[in-house]
Amino acid sequence: MIDRQFYLSQITNHLRVHKVCALLGPRQCGKTTLARQYAQSYTDKVFTFDLENPEDVNALQNPLRTLENLEGLIVIDEIQRMPDLFPLLRYLVDQGKSRFLILGSASRDLIRQSSETLAGRIGYIELTPFSLMEGCDESKLIIRGGFPDSYLAQTDEDSALWRKSYIRTFLERDIPELGFKVPPMMLQRFWMMLSHYHGQLLNMDQIGKSLSISGHTARHYLDILVGTFMIRLLLPWFENTHKRQIKSPKLYIRDVGLMNTLSRLDSQEELLTHPLRGAIWEGFALEQIIQYFKLDPEEAFFWRTQNGAELDLLVFRHGKRYGFEFKFGDAPSTTKSMHIALEDLKLEHLYVIYPGQRSYPLLEKITVVNLNTFIATSQLMPNF
Repeated sequence: MIDRQFYLSQITNHLRVHKVCALLGPRQCGKTTLARQYAQSYTDKVFTFDLENPEDVNALQNPLRTLENLEGLIVIDEIQRMPDLFPLLRYLVDQGKSRFLILGSASRDLIRQSSETLAGRIGYIELTPFSLMEGCDESKLIIRGGFPDSYLAQTDEDSALWRKSYIRTFLERDIPELGFKVPPMMLQRFWMMLSHYHGQLLNMDQIGKSLSISGHTARHYLDILVGTFMIRLLLPWFENTHKRQIKSPKLYIRDVGLMNTLSRLDSQEELLTHPLRGAIWEGFALEQIIQYFKLDPEEAFFWRTQNGAELDLLVFRHGKRYGFEFKFGDAPSTTKSMHIALEDLKLEHLYVIYPGQRSYPLLEKITVVNLNTFIATSQLMPNF
């Protein structure tokens, strides 16, 4: 069992401040299990409605009659299936009888009703698949990814089979249930095409042309995958310098296990010889750092100038700036780009994250460190 105590504490904190806590994340990332664990520790009555259960759906055909007299914690799973509930939740919240824990497999941008009708009454938590900060094994995680059923599978073969089925179900069932009329095969082709651009600047025109679809259609497909937590768009940071800077976001497949499946990778040996191994490592390490610091999309940036200076990840903490470079090599060394980033961005420190075992300083403000070591050693980042 993976300890997810951090998220349980987050739910407690949000429900202390808000009447509604929305636990959002991709399908099968552990939201229902976490909600059950929280409900077991709740001191009042708990009422659970799963909108994948026909009986619960029938019970909520007249939701006011079903919910208005309940007092305690009301858990509603897969809330995106009944978006019309949100206006009623506002009414019930204002009556002050209950707290609500709602679970959804789409981002708050796709579930717009929650932000529009429950403003000031709701707190959001994004639950991610398993990560290194939860004690997972790195060598297993980088092949299987963090989805619980994939990571905890008995063998790598079982994990790969689960991920292939997950992708098929996601495309054929989950996307239509969100109300999107997209041909599953076309969206799969688009998703696989994006895997070839993993870690690169987003170029929608080029991607659209590769699939013979319009830029508007490509953007629509991308919005779906971003809104369902499959894709991360890392925004560029604009610094007030005289240098021309890149303005396009970078694109990453968020779960490395799904990235491997889309790239037809099934083992460590295949990963080590794959032409995208550097990009896959970068995306994996970047996602682990973002999850470790619990960064919202608007809190994580990359930086690049048109002269070639770049920084893979820029993080702000307590008024200070920290930089991260992700290198797949055995012995990273300083580069001209690192010096430029330190100077232009006024970094407090720059960490070079790599898969090797040793940690060592390159300069006073540049340290090479193993990914697992960085996450396990809080002293590396004082005041974080």
